[in-house]
Amino acid sequence: MQTGLEIAFHGMEPSIEIRQHVEQRAERLQRIVGQIVSCRVAVDAPHQHHRKGNHYAVRIEARVPGAEFSIDREPGDVNAHHDVLVAVRDAFDALERKLRRWKETHSGRPAAHVAPLQGKIAEIDAAVDHGQIATTDGRLVYFHRNSVVDGDFDTLREGDTVELVVDQGIGEGGPHASVVRPIGTRRFIDKSS
Repeated sequence: MQTGLEIAFHGMEPSIEIRQHVEQRAERLQRIVGQIVSCRVAVDAPHQHHRKGNHYAVRIEARVPGAEFSIDREPGDVNAHHDVLVAVRDAFDALERKLRRWKETHSGRPAAHVAPLQGKIAEIDAAVDHGQIATTDGRLVYFHRNSVVDGDFDTLREGDTVELVVDQGIGEGGPHASVVRPIGTRRFIDKSS
């Protein structure tokens, strides 16, 4: 958080236990969103009923780049807010839900399902435990025995179809597959033709 966490107590004495609970929940929010600019929390004991006890209210204001969120958790009809920690929990849970929805819409959605990269074994050399895959996107990708799923390296032959995951880093010999999985020819989609 850029400006830090502010905690205020109204109608009650400040409590180390409540402060620690608020700090833990604020850290959790920061881990979820990572972009919180500021967060203000007010814990109130506005209703002084000697028979029924206090009903705590918690207000939270949080800012992220381009948006501001406000939670005002009044006790309402629920008697659970006799416990200040429950009131804090409920307020932070509500803010967490709002921040998750905001993050989902502002950090981009996952891409639609994309078919894995496919190819055919172009060459294989069992003596040195590696080979090359001609992918459907026109690349020639190196693979090692250890990258073949379920230890199926010895069953692979030139021309067999496979799905593969290309490692993001490019090695000395060019791109290499970190995972290779044999597939049937009926699942093979050749985009190069």
